[in-house]
Amino acid sequence: MKLFVISAFIAVCTALPQGQYSHSPSYYQQTRPRAALDSNAVILRSSSDVNEQGFHYAYETDNGIAAEETGHEADGIQAQGGYSYTGDDGQVYSVRYTADSNGFQAQGAHIPTPPPVPEAIARALQENARDEAAGIYDDGSYHEGKYAGSGVVVARAYHQAKPYQQSAFRPRYY
Repeated sequence: MKLFVISAFIAVCTALPQGQYSHSPSYYQQTRPRAALDSNAVILRSSSDVNEQGFHYAYETDNGIAAEETGHEADGIQAQGGYSYTGDDGQVYSVRYTADSNGFQAQGAHIPTPPPVPEAIARALQENARDEAAGIYDDGSYHEGKYAGSGVVVARAYHQAKPYQQSAFRPRYY
């Protein structure tokens, strides 16, 4: 359990934006406006509690970084928490998350969201759900009566192509 708390702490720290910099500390401090604040940060508050019921940790630094997480073991680790920090642009970024059997799910105003589902696709998904609820599953094959009464015209017969017949003419190869 302690190993998980330590690994969670490291994961949160590495998730914070680091900017574009080389491994040289002087270059790092020159390219990030808040680098001096970050490199000299003082821990204002730190607490950690691990017991049989679960764990909880929290910390806060004087440069605006704060994090906390609570969790327990149940079919793996289930945890919820959040962190916040001040970006180089001066804006405070906050993330709330849950991590459980459904994966890591983060929420934050700055996290991009997917575009809305197009209306035609949404209608098709709803129709598919209605069909499946009625016991109709479209596996791509033709089923008699599937389109009955729907106004869809379905070809009732098809003509099989004639088998290939060899021509009497055969080219000569020299």
